[in-house]
Amino acid sequence: MAGKAPLVVPALKRHTATVIMAHGLGDSGVGWMFLAENWRRRSKFEEVKFVFPNAPNIPITLNMGMRMPGWYDIKSLSDLASREEDEAGINQSREFFHSLIDAEIADGIPANRVVLGGFSQGGAMSLISAVTYKNQLGGIFGLSCYLLLQSKIKGMIPADSPNKNTPIFMGHGDADQVVAHRYGQMSADHLKEMGYKVDFRTYADLPHSADQDEIDHLEGYLNQQIPALGENKDPGEAL
Repeated sequence: MAGKAPLVVPALKRHTATVIMAHGLGDSGVGWMFLAENWRRRSKFEEVKFVFPNAPNIPITLNMGMRMPGWYDIKSLSDLASREEDEAGINQSREFFHSLIDAEIADGIPANRVVLGGFSQGGAMSLISAVTYKNQLGGIFGLSCYLLLQSKIKGMIPADSPNKNTPIFMGHGDADQVVAHRYGQMSADHLKEMGYKVDFRTYADLPHSADQDEIDHLEGYLNQQIPALGENKDPGEAL
């Protein structure tokens, strides 16, 4: 991946958990730093390091081949079951997100204290990267997004399905004009059919963005999945 280096907001106290948040098409890591800034102002998640990766500039077929930050090419917005997907680009980005998780583990943070999530295209990458990761993660979330490579994903998941018991949070506005709400609902249903635990929330009149209710629900989810440990408990002992 040739994107700019990820933006990092360090933990304020002892670093015991990491949240990786992936942006959508045409955006950048800085576009979602408001999450960390908001929580910092309110003294939330002081043990958490936030990582905001930046996608490389690539040609996007749907946008007449214009180059923009993207995790994979999008050729159409047709139905999920029939659209042609950029499998090579998706897998390249999937390897990149796996490498970000690997780097946190190498830094002493256990996989079950790492959360991977994102918005729109970043949320789509987070879902497929997380469920195909080799170890159980602390959390998985996707906002205004959908599941990629639905016809092939079962064969991409490790044999022991390490994230089958990792709760997945998904949020989607019912007025989304970019990623239709039904795509998010269908993706959540597909994950549930594969045995994953998905909490899919619908936000009334919300277009392709996030609102305060959704962010509050995400905050509650993170509190549940990566609670503060304090100074004495080893992150490796966290359940």
